[in-house]
Amino acid sequence: MNNYDANATDVSAIIIALVQVVLFVFLAPLLMGVIRQVRATIEGRAGAGIWQPWRDLRKLLAKNPVRGTDSSWMLRVGPVALVVSSLLLCVLLPLVGTIPFALIPSDLFVIVSIMLIGVVALALVGLDGGTAFGGMGSSRHMTVAALVEPTLLLSVYAFSIPAGTSTLSVIVETRLLSPELIISPVSVLALVALSIAIMAETARLPIDNPGTHLEVTMLHEAMTLEASGRDLAWLEVGSWLKLAALLGLVSNLIVPWGIVTDFSALGLLIGVVSIAVKVLVLGVLLSVGEIFLAKVRLFQVPELLAGSFALAFLAVTASYLVA
Repeated sequence: MNNYDANATDVSAIIIALVQVVLFVFLAPLLMGVIRQVRATIEGRAGAGIWQPWRDLRKLLAKNPVRGTDSSWMLRVGPVALVVSSLLLCVLLPLVGTIPFALIPSDLFVIVSIMLIGVVALALVGLDGGTAFGGMGSSRHMTVAALVEPTLLLSVYAFSIPAGTSTLSVIVETRLLSPELIISPVSVLALVALSIAIMAETARLPIDNPGTHLEVTMLHEAMTLEASGRDLAWLEVGSWLKLAALLGLVSNLIVPWGIVTDFSALGLLIGVVSIAVKVLVLGVLLSVGEIFLAKVRLFQVPELLAGSFALAFLAVTASYLVA
């Protein structure tokens, strides 16, 4: 009986993982289209429509990449590594359901390590071109990453203290069963710190402006200037998937209702609709918020991220004091 239950749990986890991957591969370009369209509408522009990212991907995937004669294998492998790391996030994070894999749990340290693979791959892609912009963007990117990763660890660790584990699926289940944790001061501090860290990790305002190619401000765009064709498509997909997956994690930490805890066809459908709605709503809020934000100066970025780290540290300290 125990073996049967274990096998059933593994099958349920595999099904949910496959559903999450398929859903977010479709949802990530749609999310970017919604973000861009909402911003265009508020600014009084017509906008290209919410399906424009899909059309861009189709066009890029049909083109052969143009690579420099001195470029290495990293320019070919890096974009794929970024996509793979983002897909692994979609597999392991509790997005549609909280049924974890037995061998590869959605542990905090596993998730951060997978994210770091994508970060390093993107930085190496920027360096491989040998251009001044690529090197500048990679340098800034790794500086931001070095400041972001501790904040990510501490903020999620603050959520893990009431749950008694660093497994994200159990953390979400704990918040689902104990709604009072959601509105606690510890949770608010950790969510603010986590939100700032995610904005930095995904190169959004106020850390980076994804809509500019001005060399004195850009971080993410500087690393992708030398990419074209399918290489650029994979870089875009990897970045979009990471943003969608992290927004999904934040949405389930804030509003855990609707996530699948016991596998069933109806529950799976509810989980898919729930996470899609929550991610798109967060995307709209993100787009509206970015309209009223200006990019901070590069030398002020460490100050902002240090502030988010302080909030995460306060959340962890308060968690032990409350406990």
